[in-house]
Amino acid sequence: VFDYGAGFADMSPKEDLKKRLTKMQYHVTQEYGTEPPFSGELNDNKDDGIYKCICCDTELFHSSNKFDSGTGWPSFCDPISKDHVALKEDTSDAMIRVEVGCQKCGAHLGHVFGDGPEPTRLRYCINSSSLSFKKS
Repeated sequence: VFDYGAGFADMSPKEDLKKRLTKMQYHVTQEYGTEPPFSGELNDNKDDGIYKCICCDTELFHSSNKFDSGTGWPSFCDPISKDHVALKEDTSDAMIRVEVGCQKCGAHLGHVFGDGPEPTRLRYCINSSSLSFKKS
């Protein structure tokens, strides 16, 4: 079902990221953390624009592909380009999931599930803390 592509890139230098990111942003993107549901500032964002990687500014998702999944995290049915995200199997927490990362810098973004809306039937469940937003 999922194309795992080339895998994750190397992470940006940790020292630089620790200076630039908040503690939550660093925890999510570099330590594979998860922000509490409904806590992220972009979860309820309805503006038109582009969601980018907080670490390297790669364009990841367009607002036209965002939907309210009711999960408490921003959800998208498709990335801007499959070349901008990397997927890999995640067996942590006694579950089998598919992790989503930034293809350019390797930042952890969230997970993708096969319970999204048509036409992709995918739900990219992404931590707000891993994203920045550029309004159109």
